[in-house]
Amino acid sequence: MITVTWNCDKHIAGQIRSVISGCRRIAYEQIVVDNASTDKTCQVVENLGVKLIRNQANKGFGTANNQAAELAQGKFFLFLNADMKVEEGSLDKIVDWLNQHKDVGIVSCKLVDESSKFNAEASPRRFPKVWEDILLILKIPHIFPSVLNHYHMKDFDPDREQEVDSVRGSFMLIRREIIEKLGWAFDPRYFIWYEDIDICREVKKMGYKVMYTPIISCVDLVGQSFKKRATYWKQKNFTRSMLTYFQKWEPGYKWIWIALLRPVGLGLAWLNDILY
Repeated sequence: MITVTWNCDKHIAGQIRSVISGCRRIAYEQIVVDNASTDKTCQVVENLGVKLIRNQANKGFGTANNQAAELAQGKFFLFLNADMKVEEGSLDKIVDWLNQHKDVGIVSCKLVDESSKFNAEASPRRFPKVWEDILLILKIPHIFPSVLNHYHMKDFDPDREQEVDSVRGSFMLIRREIIEKLGWAFDPRYFIWYEDIDICREVKKMGYKVMYTPIISCVDLVGQSFKKRATYWKQKNFTRSMLTYFQKWEPGYKWIWIALLRPVGLGLAWLNDILY
């Protein structure tokens, strides 16, 4: 169990306690990597007796997860965000599921809100196309919300087990051998965002499946740490990772449009911070 934290003292205790109740039959370890929190996150983690790695600077989501992955001993690695809560006995169940599905490299579960309603914001997604991400940069979905319905899988049935392109990094159970073959859990070129899409694409390239199963559910409060960040900071890191992703997976004549239009998106984010 690997969790990266940054100023999560309001949520991390609940997550850790839920993990304890989620593992009734399986042996597990939990490692928390803190990215230079300024609140009481580290104190809360240490008080609960969980192994903690303290970073003196924010190293980003991927790198921090990789730090823990180098130390982890398990057959499977669960990457679980700090603002999550798993159900009692649920981790036993999904580990058993992955043990039985040898062709699956990554599996995720049904992510729900605090009322146990499926959280569409945390749904699996199709691999992005350049034109779709250009629309995101230019904020077109704010005017025409349905324009990205295909990418966001608005046709997704959360009650059906199915193979998907990618699952969210907030809850991602992955085989150890995949990480060993790649040499990392998440490509360290990404500071934050797109590392979950990238690893799913790597897994499919290896010949494994990426699966969604509703056999268990997990509460996902979705981006509690991000809410503390300014729009410009989020846009800067989001579009930087977007460009990194397309430079890795697509030819130059495609990703050049991301590079050219990125300053427009940054300008819109800067204006948002000033006006609102």
